[in-house]
Amino acid sequence: MQAVQCKMARTALGLGVRDLAAAAGVSADTVARFERGDALKDRTVAALQAALEAAGVIFIEENGEGPGVRLRKAAAGAN
Repeated sequence: MQAVQCKMARTALGLGVRDLAAAAGVSADTVARFERGDALKDRTVAALQAALEAAGVIFIEENGEGPGVRLRKAAAGAN
């Protein structure tokens, strides 16, 4: 996951920096630093990615058009 993907995913879900930080078990400053482009430990990035994926984000790898994110479809019968 890249910093820009983190910010896109968080915004698409309507989460604030503090919301994502709480879900990932990290500080809000850590989320802000990552989104600014600062390097974080791999396990910290993994925690952020796992929290976003649990909230419904699918990460799209670089494919010549740049990395991206997509929201998972709601399960059938879900509102």
